[in-house]
Amino acid sequence: MPAVHDRGGWPNDEPIDRTEHEHAYWERSTHALLGALGELRYVGTDELRRGIESLSTDEYEALSYYEKWSASMEMLLVEKNVLTKDEIDAKVLELF
Repeated sequence: MPAVHDRGGWPNDEPIDRTEHEHAYWERSTHALLGALGELRYVGTDELRRGIESLSTDEYEALSYYEKWSASMEMLLVEKNVLTKDEIDAKVLELF
């Protein structure tokens, strides 16, 4: 049985949204963070994909493209003992 991320070939009558849009600051920052984490060898492309594919169906459906990246990066950094969930949550609260 295919997982939620495995959409290839699923029938769908809805048109594909091909409109260009400006990325929000946080989306550009998320993309830059992935680049930095990759340079430091903390997160690789395949690992990011594994993290995204491990999201629950509800999470996957609810999150935007870059929110999935963010969730995956957080999971990987915690998994590798780079940061704890509490450290990440405290920093997020500090920033907002």
